[in-house]
Amino acid sequence: MATPSQHDLRKDFRALLESDNCYYTASTFDPMSARIAEDLGFEVGILGGSVASLQVLAAPDFALITLSEFVEQATRIGRVARLPIIADADHGYGNALNVMRTITELERAGVAALTIEDTLLPAKFGHKSTDLIPLDEAVGKIEAALEARIDPTMSIIARTNAGQLTTEETIERAKAYQAAGADGICMVGVKDFDHLEAISAHVSVPLMLVAYGNPELNDRERLAKNGVRIVVNGHAAYFAAIKATYDCLREQRGIAEGKLNASELSTRYSTLDESREWARRFMEVKE
Repeated sequence: MATPSQHDLRKDFRALLESDNCYYTASTFDPMSARIAEDLGFEVGILGGSVASLQVLAAPDFALITLSEFVEQATRIGRVARLPIIADADHGYGNALNVMRTITELERAGVAALTIEDTLLPAKFGHKSTDLIPLDEAVGKIEAALEARIDPTMSIIARTNAGQLTTEETIERAKAYQAAGADGICMVGVKDFDHLEAISAHVSVPLMLVAYGNPELNDRERLAKNGVRIVVNGHAAYFAAIKATYDCLREQRGIAEGKLNASELSTRYSTLDESREWARRFMEVKE
């Protein structure tokens, strides 16, 4: 079976955005997982920034992975993917000019779409990693991303954190990113359908939700009616791979079954504890 062209996969993703349906993403963290996802019938995959950071660096999602490291992983997936891949491009790895470089590199890597968020990353001294940048700066990043894009079929999605903002502030940001030309709006932190509906009534471009399996948003038809086309419910596949690796190696060593689940294993074997301590000591960051 021939691998589709990158341009065709981007057109396939555009068709998802333009449909009346809502699609759940597969967590695709390497070439094999991307091919498995397509074979199982998933319409779209996502390379999460947190997953890439864990896989490449064994590091937490603290904006430690570099653009080149992230692009390398996206390129490996893009070579063989048979379904559209969304890249979680975090904050674009810097300012608006860095965003332009990010767009150039990820477009060459073959992704069908990417998200650029308005989070203040990396965290500054005394700030949390959930703080947001000013709206004007965030709009500038979206405008820069659109300027850098060569293939107009690649989708650029602006992301914001509805859990850190009031509903009115979320609407303001979503409308500003829409006016700047974003192909869609991605939101994390939407609490329930009342929250979603209060926002979606003011947005005309397709919506993408990072829902982490929130049971209050577990109605695909209702999501679709509110303009939601893409939902990310976490990265269970990658964490299952961590657990399977641990169990396989544990059994080979004849070690009795442990009690740690996948999430606990990822914490134990990543550099999360060290990074938190360093952030407290050197940056006075309190997560």
